[in-house]
Amino acid sequence: MDIAIYDETERVNNEHLELIEAVIIAAAKTLELKDNIEVSATIVDNERIHEINREYRSIDRPTDVISFAIEDNDDDDFEIFFDESVDEDIQLPRLLGDLFISIDKVKEQSEEFGHSFERELGFLTVHGFLHLNGYDHQTDEEEKIMSALQDEILEEIGLERK
Repeated sequence: MDIAIYDETERVNNEHLELIEAVIIAAAKTLELKDNIEVSATIVDNERIHEINREYRSIDRPTDVISFAIEDNDDDDFEIFFDESVDEDIQLPRLLGDLFISIDKVKEQSEEFGHSFERELGFLTVHGFLHLNGYDHQTDEEEKIMSALQDEILEEIGLERK
C-alpha cells in the first residue's frame, strides 16, 4: 500500500500524520482491499479547500474534506492503452485517488462536536477514504451503511465517539 501524505499548512505534527496513515490502513483492511493500492492525503487550510471546492464542485465555501476518486464508475472519461508487450503478470497498483482535508475545519468541528482533534481528523480521513471507494450518503440507506463503517473503523483504532 502506497500512502502519500502532504501537509501544505506545515501545522500538523508527525503524530497526526501517522494517525491519517493508520486510519487509511485500518479502513483498507476493513474494506478488504488488496495491498496494491495508492492513495494520497493532503492537509490544507480553509482558504485552499475553499478554492478547490469552488473550482471542482462549484460550491463557494470551505468544506472539511474533499475526495477525488480515480475510479468513479464513469468509463467514458478516458481510455487506458497498454503496450501489448507488457507482461500480463505485472500487478499495476490500484489508484484510489486523493483526499484534501482542511485542518481548520478539523479544529473547528472538533470543538463544535465536543470531541478530540484526533477523533475529528480520523473521522474526516475515513469519511473521505470511503468516498474514494464508492461509498456515499445521498440516501438514508447509503448513510446508514457509511456511518456504520466509519464507526467500526474509528472504534478499531480507538477513536470511537465518547
